[in-house]
Amino acid sequence: MAEKDVIIGLEVHVQLNKLNSKLFCGCSTDYHDSPPNTHTCPVCLGLPGTLPVVNKRAVEYAIRVALALNCDIQGETLFYRKNYYYPDLPKAFQITQYDFPLGLGGHILIKGEDGEEKTIRITRVHMEEDPGRLVHAGTIDRAKYSMVDYNRCGMPLLEVVTEPDLRSPKEARSFLDKLRNILEYLDVFDGNLEGAMRIDSNISLVGGERAEVKNISSHKGVEKALAYEITRQRSARRRGVAQVQETRHYDELRSITVSIRTKEEAHDYRYFPEPDLVPMRIADWVPRVEAELPELPDAKRERFVAEYGIADDHAKSLTSEIRVANFYEDVAKRAPPRLAAVWIADVLKGELNYRDVTIDKFSPDHMVEILGMLEKRTITEKGAVEVIRIILDTGGDPSEVVEAGGLAKAEDDAVKEAVFAAVAECSQAVADYRSGNEKAINFIVGMVMKKTRGRADPGEANRLVKEALEEI
Repeated sequence: MAEKDVIIGLEVHVQLNKLNSKLFCGCSTDYHDSPPNTHTCPVCLGLPGTLPVVNKRAVEYAIRVALALNCDIQGETLFYRKNYYYPDLPKAFQITQYDFPLGLGGHILIKGEDGEEKTIRITRVHMEEDPGRLVHAGTIDRAKYSMVDYNRCGMPLLEVVTEPDLRSPKEARSFLDKLRNILEYLDVFDGNLEGAMRIDSNISLVGGERAEVKNISSHKGVEKALAYEITRQRSARRRGVAQVQETRHYDELRSITVSIRTKEEAHDYRYFPEPDLVPMRIADWVPRVEAELPELPDAKRERFVAEYGIADDHAKSLTSEIRVANFYEDVAKRAPPRLAAVWIADVLKGELNYRDVTIDKFSPDHMVEILGMLEKRTITEKGAVEVIRIILDTGGDPSEVVEAGGLAKAEDDAVKEAVFAAVAECSQAVADYRSGNEKAINFIVGMVMKKTRGRADPGEANRLVKEALEEI
């Protein structure tokens, strides 16, 4: 449930890694499987005499995201230098945006702790370059040494800053899930790549000092870090320990946060306009970028409900990932849409999550074939689930799996024979049922299912057992 005394805001750093080149130079963005320090050049390393050149496509991607987050796009935007020294920042400043960000005042709708839709306000969306990466020999507070990889330097980043509207770790994770969903619909980043989304979480108790937990790399990590911080800050308050505004690091191995420094203020960074980059007037770009926006999750959900007549909960589940939404639409064109929604949202997604695989593991053609078998009653629902599991685990076509596994629905005569045998064998259950214990029939139906190796339709078996009992 939402915590009344908890205040949470997020700063989300999104890598626009679907671009071919970095933000201010021509270095490839495809560095993730490369040896350290092999995707660098004088520009992204900030060597003397080099000049940055803005990647226009990166700016268009940033506008695309800001529009999707319902922001007001500023007519003119400007880059600044954010000055600080850190080993992963070779030129000792970061090119970012400050007084004139690209987008202001947006919002995202999420599912709140009470189950109702909740609006999370977006303060700003701005562009900046990514620093390099430090690789610590151990945990950050105990490492004997650290190594630096500059391959990430200059990668185009988008920072999404929220208002402090979140009231629990669960709501923070819900926001991040929704944001990632939108970004994947926009096709501006690959969330499976290292460093694609990194989160700074600002958290405080009402009336207390704020702690910023830096560079958390997963949604689950954010939820754990915030839960730890709530406990830590409440414990300190109970013990009368004075809290200071500070920056903390989340140690994923120990599931704790550790203090790394007192929190800086904006003036500590000595922001000033980047002298090598002129202001960008982007107002004229906005109509074209807006016209190219794809259908976004909320709009797709509403269309699925209206067009396919499916439940809103199923529509939310099916639109939570662009690949799942595309999979469903492919199937719904060739099979009953409502039946497809139930089996994809409730069954297939559950089996995929259990195996920790994506929907690319399963073919829409296979789902259409399985639904066709269910419609024709050639397999039972239990048989259909088994077919899905076998295909995910070992592969194969549905018809082949059904034949090889003997999963076809039992013939009517075979089911009737199993019913008569079960009634004859379960004399105590029969007596209990005839004495008024209606639940006793479940034991007999279970015996029928056992005798048919699960190939009988449970509803049909229940009906036939009742008929048999009425004739006794």
